[in-house]
Amino acid sequence: MFVVKANAYGHGAELCALAAEKSRAADWLGVSSVEEGVALRDAGVRLPILTLGSLYPFESVLAAVAYDLTPIVASLESAKRLVEVALKLKRRVDCHVKVDTGMGRIGAGPEAALSVVRRLSQEKVVRVQGLYTHLAGAEDDAAFTAEQLRRLRRVVSALEREGLRPPLVHAANSAGALKRPASRLDLVRPGLAVYGLYPGFSPALTLKSKIVFLKTVPKGALISYGGTWRARRVARIATLPIGYGDGYARALSNRADVLVDGRRCRVVGRVTMDQTMIDVTNVPRARVGDDAVLIGAQGRERVEAAELARLCGTIPYETAAGLSARVPRLAVGGAA
Repeated sequence: MFVVKANAYGHGAELCALAAEKSRAADWLGVSSVEEGVALRDAGVRLPILTLGSLYPFESVLAAVAYDLTPIVASLESAKRLVEVALKLKRRVDCHVKVDTGMGRIGAGPEAALSVVRRLSQEKVVRVQGLYTHLAGAEDDAAFTAEQLRRLRRVVSALEREGLRPPLVHAANSAGALKRPASRLDLVRPGLAVYGLYPGFSPALTLKSKIVFLKTVPKGALISYGGTWRARRVARIATLPIGYGDGYARALSNRADVLVDGRRCRVVGRVTMDQTMIDVTNVPRARVGDDAVLIGAQGRERVEAAELARLCGTIPYETAAGLSARVPRLAVGGAA
């Protein structure tokens, strides 16, 4: 299951989903909400789509079924709503039951999950196609991950004894699939690894802008709001048309590097909503129209999403997923 929620972690959900479908790289797609799933259907995506978030209100369940999305059931109440929708639409509906084995977000506890599956098994209009959980610490907590998997297996074993085991049982996210072999069940649900944002993988995304303005400033000149950067010498300053409105975080002000002509150039002054300034004094060949790489490689240098995440005190997920919709996405290479 190729997880494409949050606009495919900032990479462009429609591009990524269609590329996965065309190349047969995935059997399923995972989204967070009905709205995300509807956008993929409107783009022509035909793969099965699981809505990983809890659906509310009643109309959301109706929309999910109408657009051939597979909803999750996380409680007896949501099971009741799904049955009502199936009866209203006079069609059989597939679902996956979410088991909370320790994440503490959404999902039925193990005993409640058994009750949900038993309840739904009595309804001809609903089929429990899957049972799944989410691992809370697969990266670095082997003991707790093992305990989560034991809790899930107990549910599965109980359902097997009753002849109610769903066809698909799944637990593994990227870290689980790569580091915890026991979590690789009927499906795996990679996110970060698919986009190359997990250690050891090649990133799929390059974030580029262009120099749109160049100026030479005297020693002592102040740059951007609040004058947080002062030139210590005569300097060449380039302006890029990208800022925190595009998802390039304000926390990167005076801290991050951008690549121009294969060389690192420091962000100077505060990142503004629509524009960012960089010091290109040491890049004498820099000209208006030149590429500026904010995430990715140029020449022998590379700026990774993980580097920007560290500067912001966050994780690569947030850095990539925070890229706003106004940044154009372009598929290149094998994804074109």
